[in-house]
Amino acid sequence: MSTFAGSASHPPGVPRAGLDDAAGGPDPARLLRALAGDAPERLLHVHEVPARSGRTGTWPSWVEPTVLGALAGAGVTQPWSHQAEVAHLAHAGRHVVVSTGTASGKSLGYLLPVLSDLVSGSLAPSGRGATALYVSPTKALAADQLSRVGALALPGVRAATYDGDTPGDERRWIREHANLVLTNPDLLHHSLLPGHERWAPFLRALRYVVVDECHVYKGVFGAHLAAVLRRLRRVAGRYRASPTFVFASATVADPEEHASKLLGMPVSPVTEDGSPRAAMTFALWEPPLVGGPDGQPKRVSTLTETGELLAACVREDVQTVAFARSRAAVEVVARIARDRLPGSDEHLVAAYRGGYLPEERRELERDLRTRRLRGLSATNALELGIDVSGLDAVLLAGWPGTLASLWQQAGRAGRSGRRSLAVLVAADDPLDTYVVHHPEAIFGRGVEATVVDPDNPHVLAPHLAAAAAELPLTEDDFAIFGPQTAGLLDALVTRGILRRRPRGWFWARDDRPADHLSLRGVGEPVRIVESRTGRVIGTVDGDAAHSQVHPGAVHVHQGQTWVVTKLDLEDHAAFAVRGDPGWTTQAQSVSDFDIVGELEHHDWGPLRCSFGHVTVRHQVVSFLRRLPGGEVLGEHPLDLPSRSLDTKAMWWTLPSELLGAAGIDAAAIPGAAHAAEHAAIGMLPLFATADRWDIGGVSTDRHPDTGLPTILIYDGHPGGAGFAERGFRRATTWLRATREAIASCVCATGCPACIQSPKCGNGNEPLDKRGSVALLDVTLRHADEAR
Repeated sequence: MSTFAGSASHPPGVPRAGLDDAAGGPDPARLLRALAGDAPERLLHVHEVPARSGRTGTWPSWVEPTVLGALAGAGVTQPWSHQAEVAHLAHAGRHVVVSTGTASGKSLGYLLPVLSDLVSGSLAPSGRGATALYVSPTKALAADQLSRVGALALPGVRAATYDGDTPGDERRWIREHANLVLTNPDLLHHSLLPGHERWAPFLRALRYVVVDECHVYKGVFGAHLAAVLRRLRRVAGRYRASPTFVFASATVADPEEHASKLLGMPVSPVTEDGSPRAAMTFALWEPPLVGGPDGQPKRVSTLTETGELLAACVREDVQTVAFARSRAAVEVVARIARDRLPGSDEHLVAAYRGGYLPEERRELERDLRTRRLRGLSATNALELGIDVSGLDAVLLAGWPGTLASLWQQAGRAGRSGRRSLAVLVAADDPLDTYVVHHPEAIFGRGVEATVVDPDNPHVLAPHLAAAAAELPLTEDDFAIFGPQTAGLLDALVTRGILRRRPRGWFWARDDRPADHLSLRGVGEPVRIVESRTGRVIGTVDGDAAHSQVHPGAVHVHQGQTWVVTKLDLEDHAAFAVRGDPGWTTQAQSVSDFDIVGELEHHDWGPLRCSFGHVTVRHQVVSFLRRLPGGEVLGEHPLDLPSRSLDTKAMWWTLPSELLGAAGIDAAAIPGAAHAAEHAAIGMLPLFATADRWDIGGVSTDRHPDTGLPTILIYDGHPGGAGFAERGFRRATTWLRATREAIASCVCATGCPACIQSPKCGNGNEPLDKRGSVALLDVTLRHADEAR
């Protein structure tokens, strides 16, 4: 089987690792002993994932002979059962989502109908009797898919990537001649849909739309993608096309529901994975405690530990990829690994992140395949966009965000059918600490449900404006965009954005609506401008501008350090000069909230747990300057306006007398509630597909709307993103895990692994570790009694 079928062969004649076992692949027990060395306490748990045999299907009768011939030449002799099922459904015109494991060969399932129809369509008088769109979240994935399709050398298939880097002359050729266009949601939003008239011949023949890695589209990004797909369905309908949508997803809890929400139409699921899987050993690893500068124990940095483990794997001749969550972290891991190796072996380790040229990615693939590279530090598996099949081991520098992402990244090893090793190296935060000490949180449950709310009015309204600019909206479009459409259109007319006419709703302004809307956030992004030249060096989300690019902020962009001199909120621009002052900055803020309306609640005896609409007010009031060691040089005031966020939240209230009876007096309530809030935010991503930066919290010893001590966890996006609601639904399980994460931490008074937060606007003051455990004990006792 080839990589299309979910496996790949090892290059002949290349020597294997010295720690191989008899079945092929590294011997996990021996390798883990070598990695642990003289500190075996770092290895907390080892889990064995058994091998799985494959189930094959049969080639559909409608597959073009030239496609079958090209696949046979690539080594694909039979499809796996799930590939054949996806192909049958898509070719029959059924919208379908395939959700199977990493390296299971999902792409062949949709490529069979797509390529067959493109080959037969190339014989039409126009040369494009059928066309297809492939949509991926990153350029790298589209480039990788283009390489795979191009390698088949099918006559009549003219594939091309269309993204922000595509030159103007190539764009014209693609519009006029390509029948397979590989792009991303941003280009659909900013270019193809607003300029659909230029794409008319392509859209008229549009037969398939493939949405790859669809599990990534969650929260607000998912709501944006849902709106873009509805706009695409509408514009395609203008040219009398009704394409079949195929979604490819990592393993998630309910792929059918998720894909159906994204599309706004029923989608058939394919979830039985027919591909074989080699055995995997999965280890949970916690960096050791060392003495800190203040005499208190402190854990070795996750990146340092991962870099050292990567170097150790390279020394043992075990080809390994280490995943880190940011581009800067990738460079740190690679640098540490090189530093731990002899100078003659430094070339065996490379760093990889998004933004590399296609030829650089191909060279990296060749070096991995020939084992000239033994260690690779990389951003998450999604952004790789390269074929890393056949690696021996995977290191994960911290929890990757979701259980689905964890298994996706772990699956990057052993892709050649050989047994493999995966190691999760815990970061110093509550969630990581919890999962490595509670293996059942990883190995004893299914993956999370993916949260997306396509009806979020703060996301849908600007997309309705964009849709009206593409084609005037009519009441027939209400069925596409949902029941909120009429009210949102009225609001857009009132604001002068749309104009109502007898034939529908029209765009009423001279500019382009898409230019005011970023799919990667809500609101207009803030440009970071080099003061001397006026060059735009990057952007930040409007919501993040106050804390990230305030006057005096030290901002790192693509490895370069800048100091912000001015923030122009009206012009959505921050002006910066290049230079590293030797310190970092951290914004300080104050927050409060109003409860607008409760939607649901649970009565837990004298306690109440609620979910509903809230307004959160947030104001950045100052910033701290810190030296690299954490010492504070000074605090500097800022004059920035307060901002309001209308969103959704869950909150719970506790009578003060109950807290007093639990040993939490009035003076201790703020610190106890604040610490519980921090830890709950850190733990929520274990129960909803959220990042801790997607959610926020506020706590108070007495809120005017409740008259009681109140802890609130809210979605950090206008209108909500579904994360707080997921927390409300799983409240007791979530808060019990939160309590356990705090109580089991070895620190005395609180640390980043339990109650301290990297984004606290109050400098992590006040915090009361003991009080937070007592507060959560009271909460859980009454919640259990009320069940």
